[in-house]
Amino acid sequence: MRLLIASTVTLAMVALGACKNPNANVAPAATSAATAPAPAPAASASEHLALDAAASRVGFTGAKVTGSHEGSFSGVTGAIDLDPARVEQSRVSVTVDTTTVTTDTERLTGHLKSPDFFDVARFPQATFVSTQIVPGGAQGATHTITGNLSLHGVTRAVTFPATVTVSPASVSATAEFSINRRDFGIVYAGMPDNLIRDEVAMHLRLVAPRGR
Repeated sequence: MRLLIASTVTLAMVALGACKNPNANVAPAATSAATAPAPAPAASASEHLALDAAASRVGFTGAKVTGSHEGSFSGVTGAIDLDPARVEQSRVSVTVDTTTVTTDTERLTGHLKSPDFFDVARFPQATFVSTQIVPGGAQGATHTITGNLSLHGVTRAVTFPATVTVSPASVSATAEFSINRRDFGIVYAGMPDNLIRDEVAMHLRLVAPRGR
């Protein structure tokens, strides 16, 4: 009897552990209706800097009841229109080739490209264009960025904290936040005994060299 009870308790603890959300500690982005684009910085005060595709990264963590998977996109392009004297007057634009998605399992990579998720045949690109950058942010971030994210044919404004670093050689922005995939029409639920969580953690690193 004691062995049976112990086994039951152990199984219950394993089940509870499996239910933990690995993205629970990632701050969610505030999401709202798309906002009007910000005016471009004055040409005399700004530098138009292309993103370094090799140094930039758009990654994500998706989770099910039983675990999580890491993924990223290799096709990341875009630019930062930098006002070095007033970073808040700068603008960021990013284009992601959704067909370049890859994950830690080949089967999942194929499934994410299907109509259940990114539907890359219909929506081969996702884009982000900033509409506002303000100083300060949660968890020690240097700035808070708002912009229009277009994903899966849906455009929504998202606001998230970011750390922006400007040096003589480059400008970079890093951020980690979560979005609700259902806000962008990605509603595939998963298997009844292994449902997919709605929150997806985004991991961003954008780097643009200066002086080229």
